[in-house]
Amino acid sequence: MKAKRVISAASSRFSAQIFNIITVAVMLISLSALLLGKLLASQKIGFLPFVLSMPPIMIWLGASMFVYATVAHHPNSRAAHYNKWAGYRFYGVMGTLMVFGQPLYDVLGGWQGLMLVMGLAVVIIVPWALYDIFKAAREPWQDMTIEVAINE
Repeated sequence: MKAKRVISAASSRFSAQIFNIITVAVMLISLSALLLGKLLASQKIGFLPFVLSMPPIMIWLGASMFVYATVAHHPNSRAAHYNKWAGYRFYGVMGTLMVFGQPLYDVLGGWQGLMLVMGLAVVIIVPWALYDIFKAAREPWQDMTIEVAINE
């Protein structure tokens, strides 16, 4: 038996924006934690900024896979399109920083290297993600009716 289900325009728009919204929030929280750690740390606990700034990114890196997979199969192809590009951007930058982040950190060393690596991630991801959030908000979304199989 099949039932009809309506997916609202607001739900489709939110699905298109959710990956970017959380990514922006996590990147800004992480950068704020890094700067706060820099202010609080003395020479004896120089690892504090790193300890404060990395958990939000690592947690989102794991959780984002579930968000990405959920929205990737959204019935609205535009929502899936925004999600796909948000994932490409986030995973691409994080993967690139895994390869080039350590050499950049080693060249500058200490705070400057850590700030450069985190700053690059924020400068690349955040403006582009904000642009996609606003672009998705301005797009004309429509309600969708889909058929769902009901198992009895």
